[in-house]
Amino acid sequence: MRLSAAIFLLFLLLSSSAQAQATQQKPIAGRIEHIENFASKLVEPRNVDVWLPANYDGKRRFSVLYMHDGQMLFDSTTTWNHQAWNVDDVVTRLQKTGKLQDVIVVGVWNAGSRRHANYFPQKPFVQLTTAERDTVQQQLRQAGRSTDAFQPNSDAYLRFLVTELKPLIDRKYRVYTDRPHTFVAGSSMGGLISMYALCEYPQVFGGAACLSTHWPGTFTLRNNPMPAAFLRYLRTNLPDPRTHKIYFDCGDQTLDALYPAIQREVDAVVQARGYTPASWQTRYVPGANHSEKAWNQRLDGPLQFLLGK
Repeated sequence: MRLSAAIFLLFLLLSSSAQAQATQQKPIAGRIEHIENFASKLVEPRNVDVWLPANYDGKRRFSVLYMHDGQMLFDSTTTWNHQAWNVDDVVTRLQKTGKLQDVIVVGVWNAGSRRHANYFPQKPFVQLTTAERDTVQQQLRQAGRSTDAFQPNSDAYLRFLVTELKPLIDRKYRVYTDRPHTFVAGSSMGGLISMYALCEYPQVFGGAACLSTHWPGTFTLRNNPMPAAFLRYLRTNLPDPRTHKIYFDCGDQTLDALYPAIQREVDAVVQARGYTPASWQTRYVPGANHSEKAWNQRLDGPLQFLLGK
């Protein structure tokens, strides 16, 4: 499948321009505690927004949802495309109707030009042959995503989440710290890293929501070894379906047009690993494109699946 120039432009805007904005977000519901340039020994410093719902009083414990691309989650007036997930609105509405457990949301901003390397699952890439890695690097260079030799550092990014950021959240906020109350979510490359987080740290995360998961890794399906590599990885690394949940979805417009065929193969692997509707959901949304507006419109589903009462 070939991507049009328009789709290339869309993805480059979504994954690059969105990272440049730095205005602090102001939610409609609840409040945000902003951590500027959270320092890490493992990855580049980045901002972190901790969203606390209106009913957070510091007395009873809350679950925690870690979300990637944190600058796109709460306030459309601060984003490059004037779109946002509006996570605060969706969570607040579901909580008011009694459909969702108490949860805070930790929005981890991406690191600009390092986003792709941070979010690209490292072990599947390393397990490629030299020729296959060269192919991936060439495809990324052709798409303008890499000028030097491409090397994912998602293992370090996940260690940052688990060993640096999570301990701070656990100390500072009144939250549950165990696996059944700790979740991770994202879209596109953020969907990939959410899947990878669940597989690499099954003792930490009890569930993952992966929206519009960017299974190609690059921006073409032609001669691309990554989808097969991700499938091989999932066959041996998906965590126990008795103790974990995983949610996938995708549309079929703009960049999402690349995903449905691969997602069906992923679904077959997930089912073969023993996942049932109680532990796994996949949703196809005909007509949906690759945007924060689209993810907002179907966010109810993954939130209720992972965090429903």
